Amino acid sequence: MTSFRAFRIHNDDAGYRAGIEAMGTDALSPGEVLVKVAYSSVNYKDALAGTGKGRILRNYPLNGGIDAAGHVVASTDPAFREGDAVLCTGSGLSETRDGGYGEYARLDARWTIPLPAGLDLRESMIIGTAGFTAALALLRMQDNRQTPALGPVAVTGASGGVGMLAIDIFSRAGYEVHAISGKADHFDFLRGLGASECVDRHQLAFSGKPMDSARFGGALDNVGGSMLGGLLPLVSPYGNVAICGNAGGVAFDSTVMPFIIRGVSLLGIASAGTARDLRDRVWRQLAGDWKPRHLDRIAARETGLDELPGVFARMLAGDSFGRTVVRIGNTV
Repeated sequence: MTSFRAFRIHNDDAGYRAGIEAMGTDALSPGEVLVKVAYSSVNYKDALAGTGKGRILRNYPLNGGIDAAGHVVASTDPAFREGDAVLCTGSGLSETRDGGYGEYARLDARWTIPLPAGLDLRESMIIGTAGFTAALALLRMQDNRQTPALGPVAVTGASGGVGMLAIDIFSRAGYEVHAISGKADHFDFLRGLGASECVDRHQLAFSGKPMDSARFGGALDNVGGSMLGGLLPLVSPYGNVAICGNAGGVAFDSTVMPFIIRGVSLLGIASAGTARDLRDRVWRQLAGDWKPRHLDRIAARETGLDELPGVFARMLAGDSFGRTVVRIGNTV
């Protein structure tokens, strides 16, 4: 057994609480691959879990962090050897099993991804769940015949982590990207990531008609609610709208008209439970042709375990920008 530090979350008779604790590797969730974690990241889901503002964890106590990257220390699965660089996103981390906010994590071999050539551990965590979600959306859109020829792709919530990485990834893949955000002061930054046009969501007027003039070839929507309902009538024939967030609400108003007249498809993007074969495809793309060009710009902050509560508070207050990388241990 090895003793180590972790950001651990409890919910019991003493109440909901989270903070740095010492624990042993023998107390970690079961799994085949023991990893010394080098980096993790902060996602909105992590902030909800770490503060108790959202019902994320299904059992307690657990270490936080839905992303993890590091080196294998020991493995009972022959596919992994000591020293291998690996990563894991979602797959029950900080939900049903201990996550990446600890100096060690024990991972399920089914969801442990060998670090692909073309990425280092830190880069993989700048991408993390946010970039994986954006790339998964693009993969599913392209599998459903999305092409740059259909027209520009709208990215809503463009100032968030998923949005920023989506701009970079989609533009890298050859798409014209129109960024939609309520933070006009970030427009120059978004253009620098690859957005050809920036639209202030406060000035984006939807007609309310069941169908309107086609404006977008497709969309990646992080917002939901009225934004999603407003976008659907603006999508070109056989375009795809991938939905991966609900910052603007879980319900939306629409009609069947975009679907039965233009053949628009609405694709749900559930990154946490993505099948292994799709995970492998996405990470190969992210390390290759779709690798974001501006990772160092998108990684606005690097922090340690002790600073996590402050990072969570800023994120939930809407005062965060870019991706936050969590430096867990010594890196190679």
